[in-house]
Amino acid sequence: MKALFLTQVGKSEVFEIDKPIPKSGEVLLKVEMVGFCGGDMNGFKGLFPLQEYPNILGHEVGAVIEELGEDVPLYLRIGSKVTLYPYLACGTCVACRKGRPNACKTNKTMGVRRPGAMTRYVCAPWQDLFFSDQLSVRELALAEPLTVGFHAVSRGRVDSQDIVAVLGCGIVGLGAVAAAVNRHATVIAIDLDDTKLEIARKIGVTNTINPSKEDLHQRLQEITNGDGPDVIIEAVGSPSTYRSAVEEVAFLGRVVCIGYAKAPVEFNTSLFVQKEIEILGSRNCVGKSDFPEVLSYLEAKKFPVDDVISKVISIDEGPETLKSWAENPQGIIKIMIDFNR
Repeated sequence: MKALFLTQVGKSEVFEIDKPIPKSGEVLLKVEMVGFCGGDMNGFKGLFPLQEYPNILGHEVGAVIEELGEDVPLYLRIGSKVTLYPYLACGTCVACRKGRPNACKTNKTMGVRRPGAMTRYVCAPWQDLFFSDQLSVRELALAEPLTVGFHAVSRGRVDSQDIVAVLGCGIVGLGAVAAAVNRHATVIAIDLDDTKLEIARKIGVTNTINPSKEDLHQRLQEITNGDGPDVIIEAVGSPSTYRSAVEEVAFLGRVVCIGYAKAPVEFNTSLFVQKEIEILGSRNCVGKSDFPEVLSYLEAKKFPVDDVISKVISIDEGPETLKSWAENPQGIIKIMIDFNR
C-alpha cells in the first residue's frame, strides 16, 4: 500500500509499505481521508523543531474500523466510522503524572515523531478512537485540528462574559473561534485573508479585522470600548502576532499561545506586570474532553465544513501539493487526501 513520507527538508515521496496487522488491544483502521497539518508544511520547510525525518505524515484522520485485534471491547464494530487521538504520551513525566498528557515531555505525535496516517491502513489502540455515526469521514478528519483550537479556549477559561480576539484564522484558529462562539463569548476574528474572515462570520462572529486594511489597535479599542480583549488567542506563530497579543490584551487579561514562533520573540516585559496578564501555552488537546466536545459541535452542523476544505487530492498528488502549498500558502485552509481517488 502507498504511504506519503516526508523524507527530508524540502522533499516528500510516495513509497510502498506493508499493510499492518493489529496487535492485542489494537484495531486496524481503513483510512478514508486524512488532512495536511500546518506542522506538515513547517516540517517540509525545516521550521518545525519536533519533526523527525523520514516519517509518514498525517494525524488528522477520518477512517472506518476494518479489523479487530484481540482483547478489545465487545462494543467495537467493524465498519464504524472513527477519528483518532494521534498523540502518544510517556505516562511518567511530570506533565503525565499531573494528568496533563497533552503536554507530555516526550510526546510522540503521529506524522511528527512516529509514523502517521497518510496511508490506507493504520493500527491504533482502541482507547484512542472516537466514534460518530452522524458524521462523514471528511468531517471526522477535521476533528483533530479543531480540538487544538477548542483546547486553547479551555486554557483561556473563556466564558460568556469575555471578549475574545483570535489572531489567525487557519483551521486551528477557526477551531478557537468556533469554541469561543459556542461558549457565547463575543469573538473578534483577525486575519490578513478576507476569505477566512468570511468563514469566521459563518461560524457566528460579528466583528472581524483585516490588519492589512485597518489599524488593529484602533479597531480593537473601538470594539472593546477602550479596554482591549479579555482573552487573545495567538494562532499564527510569528513574533509580530505574539507581541500584538501582549500589547492589545486588556488589563488582567489572558493570552493563549498556540503557534510556534519561527524566530525569537522580544516583549516589553513591563506590560506583563503593569497589566497583570496571564500568558498561557496551549499544546495539542485533551482527548477525553476536547474530542467529544468537538464531535458534538460538528454533529450540530454549526461548522462550515465545505468552506474550510480548500482542496482534496489523491495520495499520488501529495508530494507536488505539499511543495506548492509551502511555496504559496495564501488562501489555503485545509488540504485533504481522499484514499478513494
